Amino acid sequence: MIKALKNPADLAKLKVSLLAERDPKRICISVCGGTGCRASESALLIEAMESEVAKQGLKGKVDVKATGCHGFCEHGPVVVVTPKEIFYERVKPSDAAEIVGETVIKNNILDRLLYADLMSGDKILSEGEIPFYKKQRRRILAQNRLIDPTRIGDYIALEGYGALVKALTQMTPEAVIEEVKKSGLRGRGGAGFPTGFKWEFCRRAKGDDKHIICNGDEGDPGAYMDRSVLEGNPHSVIEGMMIGAYAIGARRGFVYVRTEYPLAVGNLRIALDQARQRGILGKNILGSKFSFDIEIERGAGAFVCGEETGLIASVEGRKGEPRQRPPFPTSKGLWGKPTNINNVETWANIPLIVNRGASWYSKIGTEGSKGTKIFSLVGKVNNTGLVEVPMGATLREIVYDIGGGIKGGGDFKAIQTGGPSGGCIPRHLLDLPIDYESLSKAGSIMGSGGMIVMDDATCMVDVSKYFLNFLRDESCGRCLSCREGTARLYEIVERISEGKGSEGDLDLIEELAHVVKDASLCGLGQTAPNPVLSTLRYFRREYEAHIKDKRCPAGVCKALIQYVIDAEKCIGCLICLKQCPVQAVTGEIKKPHKIDSDKCIRCGVCVDVCKPKAVFVV
Repeated sequence: MIKALKNPADLAKLKVSLLAERDPKRICISVCGGTGCRASESALLIEAMESEVAKQGLKGKVDVKATGCHGFCEHGPVVVVTPKEIFYERVKPSDAAEIVGETVIKNNILDRLLYADLMSGDKILSEGEIPFYKKQRRRILAQNRLIDPTRIGDYIALEGYGALVKALTQMTPEAVIEEVKKSGLRGRGGAGFPTGFKWEFCRRAKGDDKHIICNGDEGDPGAYMDRSVLEGNPHSVIEGMMIGAYAIGARRGFVYVRTEYPLAVGNLRIALDQARQRGILGKNILGSKFSFDIEIERGAGAFVCGEETGLIASVEGRKGEPRQRPPFPTSKGLWGKPTNINNVETWANIPLIVNRGASWYSKIGTEGSKGTKIFSLVGKVNNTGLVEVPMGATLREIVYDIGGGIKGGGDFKAIQTGGPSGGCIPRHLLDLPIDYESLSKAGSIMGSGGMIVMDDATCMVDVSKYFLNFLRDESCGRCLSCREGTARLYEIVERISEGKGSEGDLDLIEELAHVVKDASLCGLGQTAPNPVLSTLRYFRREYEAHIKDKRCPAGVCKALIQYVIDAEKCIGCLICLKQCPVQAVTGEIKKPHKIDSDKCIRCGVCVDVCKPKAVFVV
């Protein structure tokens, strides 16, 4: 039976005993158990490792640890063998026997599983020397590969809940808020509002019944920062919420998390149960007068519920529909009570600030944007994954130094930050520092941290159309400007992509976009025009080519392209003819083929299968 901790001294004793059980020389095989690696059979890999360790009689001598996301998703499943810090990539369950037999028992390195540098091809032994990791500054993600998220002891052994004890025993609620204010931490959910001031507003609000909420409704396409923190280190979020509740005067908390995140929900539920069993969560926490508990609320996947008043409506059991502000949630939120909402990453920063101090935290970052920020780096980049960098790092550093450059050797064209509500930043701004103010001036936002890299084969009109389509579908429909405005913007851009646009459309887009921004009720509508306004700002010629020349320069918009076969390159192999789903290709063996444009549906199969590259787009 697990013994509850009755006071801070009990927690300190438990930490000492946990550390005593850990032999730093003992070999540990850490296997990434995040969702990305699980998609590549890491769950089976973990089972295979445990089975092989037992088979070799090493149980109790060699540990196998299922951890959270290591971040290097492009090269998962990832395995790290400590204490020598040997990093293996793309490991399969069938590799388990060789890793245990050769690396663990015989101390041999498996070259075939080592990471190869993209430029030199040299094999790299340890994680810290891989450019993807070397250029990062990991604080929030630092413990992900060290902790089994289903074992509270792993977290406690690594200073876990030490910040909570410090807050409860050495700091007043006001002192906690002041420390967070001094740190310069701003909300990582999108708006970037100063966290400490938000807490202060809530504490000063009238009423003793107050709530806090963790916003885990991460709805940006391609974003998975919050999911990975909840999966890999849920206790950091729980501890942050507890410190926030103590500072604000709340007794009840909620984690609002998407139903599409089953692993995050499962690991969070286990963490909450273990915290309650240990007396860390619930009534009279660690023998103090502070009582607090957390519930999980599962969202149904509505993007608009990322907006705090829409989220509150959903938690209350109503339609996820934003309301007018003021009053702000800090004075009238959940069930009409003062409520403080921060996102997952914001809460995870709090234990670091309280443990190490505001001055330590604010040493990195820019004047107006302190600390680090996690981004999900996806798209046409060699190294996709989770990236944590200091505020102020440049886009170039992320795309090239960490991301390894453009996949397939193409040219960088743009990067979208901030998800569907963000903007597309062009090549000439690659040296732009990543902070709230700089991104805003460039026509984009920080958002929750999504980053989509685009190469020269990307059509910016098509990108704008994609995000407008997403946002019109996700609009709750409450206000006319957003409901109708996003739909009309989509229709205009769609018309342009089909070659049916007129020269007055671009002025119409800009006029309508500003109306939508100014007249919409919540953040969804207010930022919905960002993708189209930013692409118009930096890629206006591309829109004009669609309108005036009836041509898509990137060869993406189907209505404006035509597939042609170069007779000199065509070897008459019949492959494209056989693969064409509508029989638009004609020709004989060893003779140049032709494509019937009237039959062609522009599916691109002929381009994909043509080995001599004889098929091209005009």
